[in-house]
Amino acid sequence: MRIRFHLDENVPGAIAEALRRRGIDTTTTLDAGLVGAADERHLVFARKRGRVVVTHDADFLRLHAGGVEHAGIVFCRPGAKSLGEIVRALALLHIRNEPRAMMNTAVFL
Repeated sequence: MRIRFHLDENVPGAIAEALRRRGIDTTTTLDAGLVGAADERHLVFARKRGRVVVTHDADFLRLHAGGVEHAGIVFCRPGAKSLGEIVRALALLHIRNEPRAMMNTAVFL
């Protein structure tokens, strides 16, 4: 089984489109009906579906540090990487890791 992603509303939709073109199962906040939802709801949604949350929002890191269970978090500081760099990093993560290795783990791009 491969990693699947859930992009929160801070991540550009172009990243989801690029991942999907590569055959990577990806949902967005809009797809999930979570626009404006609390970060905790995103983590619950993603955990129940075995999806790693991709975000630019440091609040997810605080939830991680506070012990909130999740299926994995990938954090990239806003503006730190180009869209292409983010897509390539996520594609590599998808190929090289199994979902269980991401459980309750935060990865920094």
